[in-house]
Amino acid sequence: MRKAERKNRETTVSAERAAYLHTAKIRRRSIVMCRWGVLILFFSAWEWFARIGWIDSFILSQPSRILKTLKDLLGNGLALHVGVTLYETLTGFVLGAVIGGMIAVLLWWSDFVARVAEPYLVVLNSLPKIALGPVIILIAGAGTGAIIFMALAISLVVTVMEMLSGFRATDEESIRMARTFGADKTQIFCKIVLPSNVGTFFNSLKINIGLSLVGVIAGEFLVSKAGLGYLIVYGGQVFRLDLVMASVLILAVMAAVMYQSVVFLQKIVCRRFDSPPAEK
Repeated sequence: MRKAERKNRETTVSAERAAYLHTAKIRRRSIVMCRWGVLILFFSAWEWFARIGWIDSFILSQPSRILKTLKDLLGNGLALHVGVTLYETLTGFVLGAVIGGMIAVLLWWSDFVARVAEPYLVVLNSLPKIALGPVIILIAGAGTGAIIFMALAISLVVTVMEMLSGFRATDEESIRMARTFGADKTQIFCKIVLPSNVGTFFNSLKINIGLSLVGVIAGEFLVSKAGLGYLIVYGGQVFRLDLVMASVLILAVMAAVMYQSVVFLQKIVCRRFDSPPAEK
């Protein structure tokens, strides 16, 4: 009798789980379809409004003209410009993540240094980094170094503040318990603080990948001989606004691909720490 009841209970649970998984699968598919639907609707409306004259295709261009511009660019150095911007963005992004993480660890380690540095971090975070463009050019030179420096300046402070906030929010009870067992600060950081902030670290990376791209484009606006920022400035100067909009769309695709790469890396690392990220 008990075996039959247990079997019925397991069958019910299995059916409920199957129904839940089926519902979740349908929901994921619906989200993907709606995303693509919004994108297709946007470009279709853009093309249609340009054709009937509701928007000025000379200023805002239209998808068909942008596609033609992209085809022309494929044989005229588009890969070079995309590669330059990608290299500068990834370099600034990696430097910002590494240096920012190290500074955050230092500030967590020394409460005195953190209290001294906090007002300066707040001011630096609020300061428009583009205002430092001429100074950055003088320091790093009129070239790739200045552009990477700009990306680093924009992403660094955000990483420091995000990681430091996560370190400080680590469960105090776990830290106290570790101290009662004689753990030193290094052990506490490696065994408790760091594993607890894997999600915080990747959240900062998701923010910084966009900020690094913004910094690179801002730097390319000021000083560059290649890159998507250079194409945007050049297109605006010669009134080739199709080139401007094509470059902007390429930037949007780059940002989406880099963001999804960070999400993919987060899933891999979170499996290692047995703490998968929440589905969005």
